[in-house]
Amino acid sequence: MSTIPKCPKCSSEYGYKDGSLFICPECSHEWTSEATEGNYEKENIVRDANGNILTDGDTVTLIKDLKVKGSSLVIKVGTKAKNIRIIEGDHDIDCKIDGIGAMQLKSGFVKKA
Repeated sequence: MSTIPKCPKCSSEYGYKDGSLFICPECSHEWTSEATEGNYEKENIVRDANGNILTDGDTVTLIKDLKVKGSSLVIKVGTKAKNIRIIEGDHDIDCKIDGIGAMQLKSGFVKKA
């Protein structure tokens, strides 16, 4: 009988132990033994201005002119940011905008393209 717990993300019973982590081969989720005891935090869901769920790799479009802090640049409405990453914090989107560079944006100022 296996003592490896089910995956807390997808409930798969095919998880395996690798060092101090458990790994699920079906969803690639990694967790510790403390996470199986009820301390598992649910994944942060980020939504755009229209309520659509954003995920890593999406392309978003700005819905408002945004001033770049510490600069005189303004990012115009309709500017696209491709291949976004979802991060923790107040500015929950990390992306790269052509002509500007790396930026962090708030999800309330973008819509999914």
